[in-house]
Amino acid sequence: MRHYAVLLILLCSLVPASIARAQSSGQVGGRVVDQNGAPLPGVRIDLESLPAGTVDQTQTTDDDGRYAFAAVPVGQVELTYRLLDFNVLRRTVQVSGGTTTTQDLVLTLSLSADIVVTASTTFRNIADIENPAENLVGIAGAASQGAVTGAQLQVRPTMRAGEVLETVPGMVISQHSGEGKANQYYLRGFNLDHGTDFSTTVAGVPVNTPTGAHAHGYADISFLIPELVSGVQYKKGPYYADEGDFSAAGAANINYVNQVDRPQASLTGGNFGWGRFFGVASPKVFGGHLLTAVELNHNDGPWARPDDYRKLNTVIRYSRGDNRKGLSLTGMGYWADWNSTDQVPQRAIDTAVISRFGSLDRTDGGQSNRQTVTLELQQPLGAGALRATAYVLRNSLNLFSNFTYFLDDPINGDQFEQAERRTTVGGRVTYRRLGHFFERHAESALGVQVRRDWLDPIGLYRTKARQRLSTTREDQVGQTMTGVYAQTEIEWARRLRTTLGLRADVYQFDVTADNPVNSGSGTRGLASPKFGAAFGPWNGTELYVNAGMGFHSNDARGASIRLDPSTGESVSPVTPLVRARGAEVGLRTVRIRGLQSTVALWYLGLDSELLFVGDAGTSEAGRPSRRVGLEWTNYARLTPWLVVDGDLAFSRARYRDDDPTGRFIPGALDRVISAGLTVEPARRLYGSVRLRHFGPRPLVEDASVQSKSTSLWNAEIGFRATPRARFVLELFNLLDAMVADIDYFYTSRLPGEPAAGVDDIHTHPALPRSIRAGVQLTF
Repeated sequence: MRHYAVLLILLCSLVPASIARAQSSGQVGGRVVDQNGAPLPGVRIDLESLPAGTVDQTQTTDDDGRYAFAAVPVGQVELTYRLLDFNVLRRTVQVSGGTTTTQDLVLTLSLSADIVVTASTTFRNIADIENPAENLVGIAGAASQGAVTGAQLQVRPTMRAGEVLETVPGMVISQHSGEGKANQYYLRGFNLDHGTDFSTTVAGVPVNTPTGAHAHGYADISFLIPELVSGVQYKKGPYYADEGDFSAAGAANINYVNQVDRPQASLTGGNFGWGRFFGVASPKVFGGHLLTAVELNHNDGPWARPDDYRKLNTVIRYSRGDNRKGLSLTGMGYWADWNSTDQVPQRAIDTAVISRFGSLDRTDGGQSNRQTVTLELQQPLGAGALRATAYVLRNSLNLFSNFTYFLDDPINGDQFEQAERRTTVGGRVTYRRLGHFFERHAESALGVQVRRDWLDPIGLYRTKARQRLSTTREDQVGQTMTGVYAQTEIEWARRLRTTLGLRADVYQFDVTADNPVNSGSGTRGLASPKFGAAFGPWNGTELYVNAGMGFHSNDARGASIRLDPSTGESVSPVTPLVRARGAEVGLRTVRIRGLQSTVALWYLGLDSELLFVGDAGTSEAGRPSRRVGLEWTNYARLTPWLVVDGDLAFSRARYRDDDPTGRFIPGALDRVISAGLTVEPARRLYGSVRLRHFGPRPLVEDASVQSKSTSLWNAEIGFRATPRARFVLELFNLLDAMVADIDYFYTSRLPGEPAAGVDDIHTHPALPRSIRAGVQLTF
């Protein structure tokens, strides 16, 4: 009995101690989801006692996004949430003894998130988040990095598919030929031609084509279907280790949705022979979704010789998973043919030889087709994640153009055909991981990108009325671009993060020319360091400093050429890889509720401008250049249904050498202004009105000849008649402004003019006022 009494006394003495311990500690738990409410497993959560600031415990969310901390000391603690592809979020909570404190929260995708499975609501503007200031950390690595959401695209009037890229602040899309040809791109003081220094990816597949029949870096996104776009992620400047060729000025990743809520169909008609049908559905199949979409489009335009643009576009995509673990297999097919009204000399319009929308060679035009198959995979691996993409692309292009009319051949005219048959295989693998660097939080990435192109043949031919008269050159080209990169972001302190990256690229090419003198092969490589620093946030504001090196490649034929195929004269080959250097300082603020505003002051220098000579099928070495500029981008939600956005971009582009011809870069824009007011589709009557303005451009090196500025107003009005039926009216060039999409200055010859030709401005007018009306149905 004495033993039992002793044991009872001991137990009784332990009870007050356990009660005291329970009262001096508590529990913290909750659930973490994404912006769509889906659970987020694998979120790393650090718990720190305040004010000590040392990590006491670490937990990881389970498959349902739930977590729990036990025996947490009473008082204030800070929870830090980290997950790849999402922003870093911190919350301070008060822990009471003997109780459980619940802390549920939503993590927001970062602007650079690299994910496979996306929906129309995947990306959100940070200004639309309930507490944007706390979501700034990790949202971006530079002021000029961002994402345009699917919601922003829904009620944006879109004349041509390529204008989806005009959502990138400071970017202008125009056209100087038929609608089936790749657009003309302008950004940061560049006339990017058809994509030379701006890299574009759609649904995992790169769009820019190296060593192209018409232009190196030719980026034709006519196959893009705007209704399928879930977001446009963009970044500018050579500061990003995962971006390689063609990205010196910037890059855009256009994501496609993997599913739609309901089957949809729309039918649109308008003046100038416009007609379009679009349909999409995504039924559930084998635990995933099978998205199938088709687009049929016809357009004549206002031209005296109708474009008769005919396009068939198809997408079929099977996917399963979420924004952390996913699989997608996508097939896309695009077929188009068209007539072209290229730029024409101003003198022909002034003397009434042709009308403003007339043509001097009514047989210009082209055909293009593109088919791709893409496999994308995303798989979490412990504290890291593996992202892999593999693709096969086949495309062909036959383009008939006549820019000088009768300057070279007074009898048959100067029409020429540029043609290619291309097969491309490629892919990329990236492994990213959350970890530590000397007890500092770090996120690291390793990646490999490979692309192989075969062109057989790629040719340039003299033609008349699309009939070949002679061959200027016809080649077989094989080229491989391989890139390897590593990057680490380290959080040195609460308000200081730095990113160091290094990229190495190797360019290998082999040209078999019809003239053996122009055949050749070679290999070139270079390394490109990258740096970024983010300071803050303070009062909802972060500051950024970025710098880095990049490059653009040159046409493989230009790197092996010895004799000009048109004149037979001796020429020097161009360097295969051209160095670019850039830097930027900027800020991003969400201090005013509902407003996201960014400012960036930037610099970009190239060792040589890319100069492609279309009628010779080769590249010429260009002059070194320097560009500086200022960008101010704004997005504001005024009410739950009313949004205003406004972007201002100013730039100064000059050659760096002292050539007596002048230092201005022809075609370089000095300013771009874009603004819009949007009533979102949540209301029965909705729509938007937008201004698009770009300034005058020097057309020659001494700026003695300049183009005029261009300003266009566009609008869209929608009416939701029933929950499943909407009527939409799109209006373009509301004020019927007689302005130009693009201008050039060069020599051409019309019948009866001097044999040496006449120097003149050659213009391609912006389309006149036009209207399109349509009905959108869901089932």
